[in-house]
Amino acid sequence: MTPSDAVASPRRRGPARASSRRLRLFRVLLARRWRQSLQFRAIAVSLSLTALAFFVTGSFLSHQIADRLFKERLDQVLASATADFEQVQASFDASDASDRDELQALVASTLGALSVDGAETERWILLPMDYTSGQTLIPAQSQSPWMTSSTVPQELQERLAEQEGVFWQPASVPMSENGDEAPVIVVGTVVDLYQNSRYGLYLVYDFSEPQRTLDAMHAVLLLSVLVLLLLVGAIVWYVTREVVRPVSGTARVAEQLADGDLGVRLPVSGSHEVARLARSFNRMADSLQDQITQLEQLSSMQQTFVSDVSHELRTPLTTVRMAAEVLFNAREDFDPVNRRSAELLYHQVDRFDSLLADLLEISRFDAGAARLEVASVELFSVVHDVVEGAAPLAVSSGSTLRVRSELSRCTVQGDQRRIERILRNLVVNALEHGEGRPIDIVVGASEVAAAVAVRDQGIGMTEEEADKVFNRFWRADPARARTTGGTGLGLAIATEDTRLHGGRLDVWGAPGEGACFRLTLPRTRGRRLGAEDASPLGLPPDPLAHPETAEVTATGTLVLTPARQPEPAPPATPAAAPGAPADGEEDRG
Repeated sequence: MTPSDAVASPRRRGPARASSRRLRLFRVLLARRWRQSLQFRAIAVSLSLTALAFFVTGSFLSHQIADRLFKERLDQVLASATADFEQVQASFDASDASDRDELQALVASTLGALSVDGAETERWILLPMDYTSGQTLIPAQSQSPWMTSSTVPQELQERLAEQEGVFWQPASVPMSENGDEAPVIVVGTVVDLYQNSRYGLYLVYDFSEPQRTLDAMHAVLLLSVLVLLLLVGAIVWYVTREVVRPVSGTARVAEQLADGDLGVRLPVSGSHEVARLARSFNRMADSLQDQITQLEQLSSMQQTFVSDVSHELRTPLTTVRMAAEVLFNAREDFDPVNRRSAELLYHQVDRFDSLLADLLEISRFDAGAARLEVASVELFSVVHDVVEGAAPLAVSSGSTLRVRSELSRCTVQGDQRRIERILRNLVVNALEHGEGRPIDIVVGASEVAAAVAVRDQGIGMTEEEADKVFNRFWRADPARARTTGGTGLGLAIATEDTRLHGGRLDVWGAPGEGACFRLTLPRTRGRRLGAEDASPLGLPPDPLAHPETAEVTATGTLVLTPARQPEPAPPATPAAAPGAPADGEEDRG
């Protein structure tokens, strides 16, 4: 390859690549149009089936016409050729020519008088049966200079050499001076010229006229097919447009309704099926709008009622709490029955206060008024505070709290109060259901997310219970008493706090094997974790794969152990404002 070829080769490949890209783009657009447009699909299918029907019908008609046209012409040619062959042989038999010149004159005069259908002079060629040897009375004779032994098909010559009779064969020969080939029929037989000198006489008949007639009919058929396809396409387009346009309008209005525009309606005209569909759709939209409006009003009234009741109960609850504290502090002076009543009153008022606080928090979530106070949060510090705060409960339940991680520090950008509340709910829930067995708190992190998993070895839960565990006030066993005085809203609030951070709260459980709750938070502000973002920890994680960094002893003392590896560096903080999190799950209540 020369240097110029090496330079020109990429240039030649450039248009090929561009053409290939355009072809791929066309295929993609065509496939997308096929999937998205019912009208396009109907037109394409109709045109394809119509073209197939026209092709089959046209092929049949063309074949029948060609057979009739050529068969009729061929019969005429064979009859004329047979008569001419008999005339030539009779002329040769009647002649007394014997020398070479006389024989050549006889051949020229006899064959020159032949005609095709009494109009055109025949094109003929006379070949000795053994013309290759050169030992013949006269050499090969022909009417036209372009007619040579190569003009006659070799197969036809071989048949004449082997059999007696009249034979024919189609061929293409250059009959004009400019060399254009024309379709012909070559008819041949064997004639005796002089003293059993065998010659092959071939007559060439021009079939250009039947071929031109057939080509004209093909052109007419093709033009008719194109016109009919255009007409069919236009008819199908109009019919499908009348049917698909109302469907497209209905789909567009349905999308607007799904986006929250409840006031949009379909235009109605006439009394046909599409008009009845539009009226029914509009009635359905009116009914949905009324129901949604009623539900929004009821929801607003419910939220307002819960918020107002919670606030209104604050004042009498404060008075009742003060009275309960006085009675609780003076319980030693009461008889046993009154002493127990004072203790129950004190603890239940305290639980009632927690329930009111949780109801107020839930009402803020429902009203969309909850906001994050974003700051840089050191996750291990929050975990240790939660573990230290739960130490008395761990001692009373008999469970051991162990913090495990391969990291020494892990920072996230979030609301420290809400993150601490999430972890406190998870740890307290694990202590309540841990059956006195050890509880592992595993911390992990990646470049985009941080995770904390709380794994207990208690009673566990089924898949059905895991699906309901985040519902408000839900309890797996209604007969089981709350040992920690919970309100039943802890995991529901934890779910809402997780959603505000843009994270995920996942749960795993198996009966008799315990349960595991995994909190996964984005490490940067404004990022939302999607389904494609993997958590740094498995569910459930393997506690033995992480070294122990802290433990609550049987006396309630928190013992810290230095971690072995540094945390992975978090990515740069984007400037975007915090958004709503991805799909969250609901908590175990």
